[in-house]
Amino acid sequence: MKANIVMPAIWMACLTASCHHAGTSSATSANMDTAKTVVIPDNVVQLTPAQIKNAGILTGEPEQKEMHSVIKVSGVLDVPPQNVVSISIPLGGYLRKMELIPGQRVNKGTVLATLEDQQYIQLQQDYLTAKNRLQFLEADYNRQKGLNETKATSDKVFQQVQSEYNNQKVLIRALAEKLRLIGISPDGLTDSNISRSINLYAPISGFVTKVNVNAGKYASPTDVLFELVNPDKLHLTLTVFENDASRLAVGQKIECFSNSHPDKKYAATIHLITPNIGNDRTTEVHCHLASYGNELLPGSYMNATIEQNNAKVTAVPEDAVVKWENKFYVFQQDGAGTFQLLPVETGTNNSGYVEIKSALPAGKIVIKNAYTILMKMKNGGEEN
Repeated sequence: MKANIVMPAIWMACLTASCHHAGTSSATSANMDTAKTVVIPDNVVQLTPAQIKNAGILTGEPEQKEMHSVIKVSGVLDVPPQNVVSISIPLGGYLRKMELIPGQRVNKGTVLATLEDQQYIQLQQDYLTAKNRLQFLEADYNRQKGLNETKATSDKVFQQVQSEYNNQKVLIRALAEKLRLIGISPDGLTDSNISRSINLYAPISGFVTKVNVNAGKYASPTDVLFELVNPDKLHLTLTVFENDASRLAVGQKIECFSNSHPDKKYAATIHLITPNIGNDRTTEVHCHLASYGNELLPGSYMNATIEQNNAKVTAVPEDAVVKWENKFYVFQQDGAGTFQLLPVETGTNNSGYVEIKSALPAGKIVIKNAYTILMKMKNGGEEN
């Protein structure tokens, strides 16, 4: 009888122990499941206090330092708009003669092409006919003027003659300007030198960059036949980010070089800064070259450096900046033992410090042995 009482007690004790163990296991399992849901981002690394001490990692805040900085930019060589001329013909015609090829140099006044059309003949005829009629109207005007003074003719007749005479003078002036527009001098035009052709002359000296027609083709007034460029006044147009543009000024000296001759430096001066920021967060800076040779051509790419004397910039120690896959980063301290990798844009190096052009969030960053954290982050990622 006693044995029967003891056995249920022992069984109840075992059950209680078993339930307690099962509850503990369930709680432990739940804790493990909760731990698995904590995901550490790829740009964050966690270190223990021992690891931080052994690696010699130090943190601090970015500093404001006066540094002799250099802005590196790029741009394109160009010519002023007045040095680029598109040539058309005011009155259409057939191109009869043309001996131009792109790259050819021409001087101002050189005959670029010869065109023919019957409307050239008609215009000359109209001018000479109007000129002859003017002589008749002028004589009639003088005669009627004398008669009107003696009251031998009415004022109405004189006024009519006077109106016709003035209208004819206006017509002749208009026809004369049309002749000058196509390169014919009205002063030397007579009935013996009427021509069916006209010449197209170069308005500036320079190089032929475009030839859009060929012999025998009809050219209308809206067609651009040729394009001339005078490269005697090259200027450099630089593309500058808005953060750097605010640090530039008109008259500032720059040094530039081409990709084909990087060892040959050219001096230039900032002439104009476009007071507008585009959608790409840049603006244009126009510079005048002090001197250059025929090796520089319009459209060539150029690199330039602009020196800034003792500009106050945000800077960090060189040991704070790490490079990974051709990009620069710093580590921000998010908490005790937690560091986040932040991309940055760097500037000049001076006296062991690196300029940081990017805006950094408030807080401390790793200023020493940042590469140790980078290796821990990347090696840890590979192992996982």
